[in-house]
Amino acid sequence: MVCESWTEKLDTYLDGELPEQEMRTFDAHVRSCHSCSADALSRVQMKRTIQVAGKRFVPSTDFRRRMEQSITPKPKSSFRLGWMLAAAAAVILVVGALTSTYVGKRSGRDLAYRDRVFSEIADLHVATLASSSPVDVISTDRHTVKPWFQGKIPFAFNLPELQNSEFSLIGGRMTYLDQTPGAHLIYDVRKHHISVFVFQDRALSLKLPSSLDENSLSPTKLPFNMETWSQGGLRYFVIGDASAADIDGLAKLFKTAS
Repeated sequence: MVCESWTEKLDTYLDGELPEQEMRTFDAHVRSCHSCSADALSRVQMKRTIQVAGKRFVPSTDFRRRMEQSITPKPKSSFRLGWMLAAAAAVILVVGALTSTYVGKRSGRDLAYRDRVFSEIADLHVATLASSSPVDVISTDRHTVKPWFQGKIPFAFNLPELQNSEFSLIGGRMTYLDQTPGAHLIYDVRKHHISVFVFQDRALSLKLPSSLDENSLSPTKLPFNMETWSQGGLRYFVIGDASAADIDGLAKLFKTAS
């Protein structure tokens, strides 16, 4: 088949491990080939599922060893005292383990949820690029695109002024994240498409970081550059195969407009 050579490198492409020139060539091919774009979306979803499944809690070897030691029989001469100490130790260990497990599971759930959200945003971006009709309202005029969303989503948002910038607006469409309706806008910069997603922050299931920094979860494993932040009760995601500087530039325009 014509796409066999592309398919062989698809996983490497999704992991962002191809040379820069090959990444650009692959980007152009995926946008134009429905077969490869669908395959890419399927593999991204599989990677996301495996990533979430791998975060399930498993007792550590050290915890198992300490529990076994706590119930080991003591010498008969001190049976009663040993039994009491072992029981007390077991209770302390169990309570501590349950507490740490609860905290760990809660933290693990938050991280798993954030990973899933980032992966779903990437899926929405890829699926839109692969669609024959990526937008429902086609216009380069923000005064045409913004009113189109009125009555379709339960919030309002501002679009930035693009004059004197390298960005151009292509259009927009409705989308859903975690069963929450939102706006999906598509911009172009130097033949690279960038998706901007806007949702109500409080409508999402769990708290996401207010922005991405060195102390928060970063979607470094995604094959795209992405920024996310919360502002004015809304959650923004900017994602695309454009450079990190372009993603940051468009994000700054939205932050100023909001």
